[in-house]
Amino acid sequence: MTKLKLVVNNIYVGKEKEIFFIKKELNSILNLYARMVSNGTWRDYSFSRSKLDVSFNIYQRTSDRPILKILKNFKPKNKNEKFQVKDKNGMTLEKSEELKSIIGKINKDIEKF
Repeated sequence: MTKLKLVVNNIYVGKEKEIFFIKKELNSILNLYARMVSNGTWRDYSFSRSKLDVSFNIYQRTSDRPILKILKNFKPKNKNEKFQVKDKNGMTLEKSEELKSIIGKINKDIEKF
């Protein structure tokens, strides 16, 4: 039988890391996605996650590369780089501290996508 150790005052208890979009953020992204699907512009989506960020990827066709990525950076270098929008070539289109402002800019520039 192996020896068991009792861990008291674990420093990691209660420190939940933010590893995904929170409910409010995901709700606003999915509302935008639903509007674009009803227009027939977007057809599919996926998520990808790494240690540094999580992204919501949007596709026109399932077999293509994502035409748009909405990223949430967990360790941004600057305060205004927490949320980013990138195109299919990886170029940053918008970056902001708040997801709401990025969603608003996507709504204005809807014809591009």
